[in-house]
Amino acid sequence: MDVLEVARAFVLERHPDARAAFLGGSVLTSRRTARSDLDVVVLLDGPPAPYRESLRYRDWPVELFVHTEDTWHSFVTPEIAQRKSPLLWMCADGALLLDADGTGARMAETAKRLAAAGPPPVTGTALEDARYALTDLLDDFGAVTDAGERLFVVAELVRRTGELALLTHGTWLGGGKWLARRLEPVAPDLAARLDDAAQAALRGAPEGLTALVTEVLDAAGGPVWEGYRRSGPRRTD
Repeated sequence: MDVLEVARAFVLERHPDARAAFLGGSVLTSRRTARSDLDVVVLLDGPPAPYRESLRYRDWPVELFVHTEDTWHSFVTPEIAQRKSPLLWMCADGALLLDADGTGARMAETAKRLAAAGPPPVTGTALEDARYALTDLLDDFGAVTDAGERLFVVAELVRRTGELALLTHGTWLGGGKWLARRLEPVAPDLAARLDDAAQAALRGAPEGLTALVTEVLDAAGGPVWEGYRRSGPRRTD
C-alpha cells in the first residue's frame, strides 16, 4: 500500500464516521525520510473532537489531529495571528484522503485561501520586540565564557535570527525544520550561513556569527536596547 492508502485505511479504521480527512507534512514531499510520520487531520461532527494523539499504525508513526469545523477554526485563527499554523498548512498543502459530504473540499479551499493570504502585517511593536530580544542576546554572546552557556546562547541566536529575517520579509514563521524551510524562498542562503557561523562560534570563533546576526538586525532596522520600554498589563478592579 502507498502512503495515501495507508493513511486512508487508518482514518476509516479509527474514525469511520469522519466527514473529511487530510494527510499533510513531509511524507508527501521529496523531503520524506525513513522516519517521516503521517500527519493526519480528521474532521468529525462532534466529540471526541477535539483531541491530538501520537500513535503507531502498521509500523508508521502517526500524528493525529481530530477536530470539528468549529474547533479547527478556533485553533487556526489564533495560530495565524502568531504567524505559525501547522494545522492550517496540513490542510492547505495536504492530500484530501476522504470527503464524505463536501466538508473536505470546503475546508481545503478555506485553508488554501488563508495560507495564500499570508500572516497579518508585522506591527512595529512586534518587530521592535524581536530586534530588542536579539540585540540583548547578542550582547550575552559577546561576553559568554562557559561552554554550556555558549551552546544554548548560540542555539537561541540562530533561532531568533531566522525568525527576525522572516518577520522582516513579512512571511510565515516556522518551528524546527520548518524555520529553515520558511527561510528558503526569502533568504535562501541564510540557514546554511547560520549553520557555518554557529559551528565556528562553538569552536571558539565567534566573529562570523556576530557579523551575520548584526547583518540581519541591520536589515530589520538595527539593534534596539537603550530606551526600549514596554508597559505591563493594568489592573481594572
